[in-house]
Amino acid sequence: QVQLVESGGGLVQPGGSLRLSCAASGFTFSSYAMRWFRQAPGKERELVARISTGGGATNYADSVKGRFTISRDNAKNMVYLQMNSLKPEDTAVYYCNAWGVYVYWGQGTQVTVSS
Repeated sequence: QVQLVESGGGLVQPGGSLRLSCAASGFTFSSYAMRWFRQAPGKERELVARISTGGGATNYADSVKGRFTISRDNAKNMVYLQMNSLKPEDTAVYYCNAWGVYVYWGQGTQVTVSS
C-alpha cells in the first residue's frame, strides 16, 4: 500500500521557520523524483520545489527561492521542506508528491503564517 504522510505543518509568525517532512512507503522511493506543492484557499495548486531521485538536482518556484530548501534521505524514505523567512502568502496546504512510473500524493499538511 502506497503512502505519503506529511507532517510538520502548523501556525507560525511571519519571519519564522517550519520544517515539513514526508514519509514514503509502499514503493521504490529512490526511483521517484519528489516534489512539494501547495494550495491556498481559492487558488490553484502550485509546484513549490522538486528534487531528483538522487537529490543532486533541485528546483524552486520563484516565490520561495532563497527561503525554502528541499532535501531527501533515500535511506529513510523521507523528503523534507525547510521553510525559512515565512510570509503570510506562504499560507496553504502543502502536499508531498512522488513523480515516476506512477504519481502519488499525500493528504497534505496545513501551514498558516500569521501574527
